[in-house]
Amino acid sequence: MSHPIAYQIEHSPSYASLRFDLQPDQTVLVEAGAMAAMDTCIKMKFKIKGGLLKGLGRMVSGESLFISEFTAQKKAGQLFISPAIPGDIQHYRLQNNSLFIQSSGFLASSPTVLIDTKFQGFKGFFSGESLFLVRATGEGDLWFNSYGAIVEIPIAGDYIVDTSYIVAFEDTLNYRVEVLGGLSFRGLKTGILGGEGLVCRFQGTGRLWVQSRSLFPFLNFLNPFRPLQSNSNSGSNSSGDD
Repeated sequence: MSHPIAYQIEHSPSYASLRFDLQPDQTVLVEAGAMAAMDTCIKMKFKIKGGLLKGLGRMVSGESLFISEFTAQKKAGQLFISPAIPGDIQHYRLQNNSLFIQSSGFLASSPTVLIDTKFQGFKGFFSGESLFLVRATGEGDLWFNSYGAIVEIPIAGDYIVDTSYIVAFEDTLNYRVEVLGGLSFRGLKTGILGGEGLVCRFQGTGRLWVQSRSLFPFLNFLNPFRPLQSNSNSGSNSSGDD
């Protein structure tokens, strides 16, 4: 049985960070590069979670090949974790079930939680999102993060969500991607390229987590403000002859 890990989510929901209060000899797994600060009694080492093949699957899905393993040695210590993007953090307790998380959404877990990828096939392609979801199974604590605040939605029946806002959902929910009602074929092509027009229909009973913002529209908004690369050769071709 996995013992719960003491934690505190701070500065939520805009710039959430995660603090672990590890007991002596207690270990937590963290997405590579997310450590911000820690006590000197905590030792870190890198490992390929689940072996090389599963590690490569994580890398293809947008995750890091490695996972950082932090262990408090001989005495208790604090560990501070910061996600790569500004947003929220959510805790979930796995009890021999599965949770599906958007690619790059995994943040940390107990060592007893198994992290793997689940191929979405063409559903992922047509949604304009990653082809993979992260699948967490087993028993223990799990933390995932989002861009924007996280909203928990209990589902009993059917529910529709824009594909770019999905953060995580329980394995008791079935899902399929479909075209938003009334959208033309031309609109469908626009949706695939622009991230709009396709939604995910969930069916069943379980919990779904969505984020209050979508990263892709924000990136599209910033795109016109990118500095253009100057042509270093412009104005340098004159021969200097009069």
